[in-house]
Amino acid sequence: MLNDLSSLAAYLASRRSARPRDLVAPGPDAAQLHSIFEIAARSPDHGKLAPWRFIHIARDKRDSFAAMLEAAYRVGRDEPGRLEIEAVDRFAHQAPELVVLLSSPVEQAKIPLWEQELSCGAVAMNMLHAAAALGFGGGWVTGWAAYSDAVRNGLGARDGEKIAGFLFFGTPDSELEERVRPSLDHVVSEWAPG
Repeated sequence: MLNDLSSLAAYLASRRSARPRDLVAPGPDAAQLHSIFEIAARSPDHGKLAPWRFIHIARDKRDSFAAMLEAAYRVGRDEPGRLEIEAVDRFAHQAPELVVLLSSPVEQAKIPLWEQELSCGAVAMNMLHAAAALGFGGGWVTGWAAYSDAVRNGLGARDGEKIAGFLFFGTPDSELEERVRPSLDHVVSEWAPG
């Protein structure tokens, strides 16, 4: 068991996100995607509320998803340029697998909304860990679409739900780059009584 824990620690110390545009086939198959959902659902969840849900955007639905995104992008904008529309289309078609994670709080619960939202964030992180454990890269992104009412409605979100992010999964087409991490001196402190 100690060897397994040291392997887990080494993985956690080197975990990196992948850029969705750099994820190529193969992606997780149906059974692997099911495992990713099962592992994510084991996230901390005070009150056992499951205040989140997943929407899988299958490959054969990506054209329709792109059309919905484009229509949403056009809301409230003058005629967008060709490059903007192409970027929306690329977003919809990148990576072999796409899951939209919705924060779905339980309004009448005793558990504070903030704790339910934290649970949703933990679910996203565990999805990335599960994908990596299965040998895939993953990227969790938001952007304008995550805050668009038209996109939220186009996904069939219920009242009170928010898009927590778009999670893309596939095989990285190159070595994942390391990024600068925060200095622990800036994010860790010792509490001292009054």
